[in-house]
Amino acid sequence: MERFLAYSLEELPYVIVSLLIAFTVHEFSHAFVAYKFGDPTAKNEGRVTLNPIQHLDPIGTLLILIAGFGWARPVPVNRFHFKNPKLAGVLVSFAGPFSNLLVAILGFLIFYGLLASGVGPNLPFFVETFLRILINLNILLFVFNLIPLPPLDGYRIVQDLVSADLRAKMTQYEQYGSLIFLILIITPLSRYTISPVLEKVVPFVGGTLSQFFSLLFF
Repeated sequence: MERFLAYSLEELPYVIVSLLIAFTVHEFSHAFVAYKFGDPTAKNEGRVTLNPIQHLDPIGTLLILIAGFGWARPVPVNRFHFKNPKLAGVLVSFAGPFSNLLVAILGFLIFYGLLASGVGPNLPFFVETFLRILINLNILLFVFNLIPLPPLDGYRIVQDLVSADLRAKMTQYEQYGSLIFLILIITPLSRYTISPVLEKVVPFVGGTLSQFFSLLFF
């Protein structure tokens, strides 16, 4: 994963701003959707907000810059408040990654909109650099968070799709799944497991969106 986040010092400010946006929108989306489905837990803790301070974890943010992985503060969710726990659980979990995809789409819209307006040749370098990093990071977070391993959103989605008995068994062994996830992330095994997935899926999503907006605007 390091190659996805190996930015130069000159690009570091854009990475930081992009992460602030990506993490904030991601966690806000979890909290907002949970609140809309009847769970006030996150709202009561001040998480239904676009204020980054309420969502960022200092260590998690630092690690994603220096180690290639990290996290924001998890949004607390109490499934007992949901009238339909399975449906609400899936949508709450999916809301975070989906919000990152929407940010990437917005980035493409802005970029191709600027090109279509004729300002492309005169587009400032910092604008192009920021949009590129914003798009890439949000696509990465969209794909990465859908991996079905704890504690990622993809795992939570699977939990809500399976039967109650299987969910109970998954919860029982969840701590071991989290350990396996960490091993796959921080050891050379990542080169044979998670990294190949990201290396194929992230460029595919980005390339598909780029082609779509290129056809849309030109």
